[in-house]
Amino acid sequence: MATDARLTLITRPDCHLCEEARAALGRVVAVTGDRWIEWDVTEDLELERDYGDRLPVVLLDGKEHGYWRVEEDRLLRDLTTPQL
Repeated sequence: MATDARLTLITRPDCHLCEEARAALGRVVAVTGDRWIEWDVTEDLELERDYGDRLPVVLLDGKEHGYWRVEEDRLLRDLTTPQL
């Protein structure tokens, strides 16, 4: 799926940590102006196999940045630090 969003949140329905992650990403992008998208593992068997026990998962630029909890300070730093 092509997108200009740098952040992806991988979730499942009825996941309280996923709700917290959505709120955390909302706070982060309010500062950075970035966009994020959400993928539900129940709609994709491969995602379910890869991430099913570690949800939610945050991807930054397609790479795993963290799981279970969003480390907001670290994510802010990684989003705003120029890539070499």
